[in-house]
Amino acid sequence: MFISGLVFLSLTRLGLVVWKWERVQATGELCQILLQGVRVDVIQLGLLAIIPVLLSPVLATRKFFNVWRGFTFWWVLLSLVLLVFLEAATPGFILEYDVRPNRIFVEYLKYPHEVFGMLWQGFKPELFFGLLMTMIAFAMVARLLKPWREAEAKWASPAVWLVWPLILVLTVFGIRSTLTHRPANPALFAITQDSMVNSLILNSTYSVFYAAYSLQHEAKSSAIYGKLPREKIFALTGAKDGDIPTLTTLVPSVKRDKPLNLVILLQESLGAGFVESLGGKPVTPNLEKLKDEGIWFTHLYATGTRSVRGIEAVVTGFQPTPSDSTVKLDLSQKNFFTLAALLSKRGYLTEFIYGGESHFDNMRSFFMGNGFQQITDQPDFKNPVFVASWGASDEDLLNKTHDQLMAHHASGKPFFTLAFSSSNHAPFEFPDGRITLYEQPKATDNNAVKYADYAIGEFIKKAKASPYWNDTVFLIVADHDIRVRGDSLVPIEHFHIPALILGGAVQPKTVDAIASQIDLPVTVLSLMGIEAQHPMTGHDLSNLGADYRGRAMMQYNYNFGWMQQMGTGVAENEVVVLREGKPPAFGHYDPVSKQLQNTPAPADANDLAERALANSLLPALLYKEQRYRLPE
Repeated sequence: MFISGLVFLSLTRLGLVVWKWERVQATGELCQILLQGVRVDVIQLGLLAIIPVLLSPVLATRKFFNVWRGFTFWWVLLSLVLLVFLEAATPGFILEYDVRPNRIFVEYLKYPHEVFGMLWQGFKPELFFGLLMTMIAFAMVARLLKPWREAEAKWASPAVWLVWPLILVLTVFGIRSTLTHRPANPALFAITQDSMVNSLILNSTYSVFYAAYSLQHEAKSSAIYGKLPREKIFALTGAKDGDIPTLTTLVPSVKRDKPLNLVILLQESLGAGFVESLGGKPVTPNLEKLKDEGIWFTHLYATGTRSVRGIEAVVTGFQPTPSDSTVKLDLSQKNFFTLAALLSKRGYLTEFIYGGESHFDNMRSFFMGNGFQQITDQPDFKNPVFVASWGASDEDLLNKTHDQLMAHHASGKPFFTLAFSSSNHAPFEFPDGRITLYEQPKATDNNAVKYADYAIGEFIKKAKASPYWNDTVFLIVADHDIRVRGDSLVPIEHFHIPALILGGAVQPKTVDAIASQIDLPVTVLSLMGIEAQHPMTGHDLSNLGADYRGRAMMQYNYNFGWMQQMGTGVAENEVVVLREGKPPAFGHYDPVSKQLQNTPAPADANDLAERALANSLLPALLYKEQRYRLPE
């Protein structure tokens, strides 16, 4: 198993290196990538071997030899097939996520129906390749092991007991791979600035195993960057030691006799790269027309790379951590702050509308436990125009949203509606005849975005002609960019997303300051005319002073990026990246050229790094102590 595994994993790594040669060559670390890769392979093969090694003194004896032979045959066979299966899945996963299979791979295993539908519709070649390679591996390894199935015991029990301690020590040392205080982990192999290249050093089985292990320990994961005293965390973030440390009172920038309604259109994977005026492609003509009619954000940054992270930021205003989104964590399933929790206490009807199945990513449980009163998902769409792998199309979603907003308005009750799109998700399925395709073939992200933009345009046309238009604030914002990737520690340009606030009562303007997704829920409450206490740490961007300096925070795998404006302009910004087991890295980012330049530590490096660390530790503390909520 060791010899076959080492040879196979080294060959597949070499193949991936050749495939991604341009990025590997740019790092200048080819030898280290291949050598450290063998070290990771030894760790993984040791993990696969440890159980039979532990059992061998008892089973690998004459008395139990038949049991030992059968057990080891199947153990080795399934172990090697697992290695082949995950390596076969790797190229397709890298194409989609720019990294080896990781925590996303593990999380998707919980949703076989949705994921298999996506694979069948959009990734048939990758699916068949993976299955074919797995079957070939099964047949070849079974044939390789055939002599072992016919073997007879050739050693006595004392020989096994004498050799076993040495084998056990070597196996354990191979797994630990270091004599330092902490055993080896993926951070040890992060030897370049390019996260994708760093993942090539790993093998996919190790990457998936470690992701599964890490998911069990995520509540404490902000500590991977370091520690600060509680008082220092509060001092650097503006929090106060109390029942709800971040509790603040929002004084709205616009006074209204009657607070407005709220509709949030959360757009799947709509990064700035799809918006021409933000330096992207011309596939959002409706958004381009609408941006002059509302509050348009030119330098807004997502907090993460997953939909649940976008939901967390936009609906709860919670800062990101290396942990999973609070949408999925245990302690936030009830009594956790959301816009719905605040507004429902003020008599608002609160709802979530989604074209797919709302149990995906634990959305239904989180929403129903935190202020949302009703959920509309795929089974509630009668005679939809088009159903894709991920559910009813954006067209159906926004038609349903319009119908329900009309009903809410007729009832006279204020409302908050969150509608989450899905058409711009692989395999990029949408109905024919709606748009002029941007490119061929049809099933591409650019075409899917253009269709999503079409659906937005049609919805806003209906909304403007409807009685609820003048009484409602509309927020159109992306959850994250699509395929976030790059050769820097945090690819900041791929966290750049569009956002637009519209409505009959919204005065148009452009916000050029650096901003974060967590600023949006505070801003829309202010525009609605809501005066309330809340625990959000975001800024009200509806009425900025001339000297305002923005900031953004970005969680990229296990790296945390903190960016802040150096002056009132946005031409250059200070950046610090916190990393697991490594010192902070510093740089300057120009949002116009979209270039992050690595720089030596600045004069205020310690202060900058401590501020970033405090802003990563604060949300972890609030979550753990369950202090991110409304006052009783």
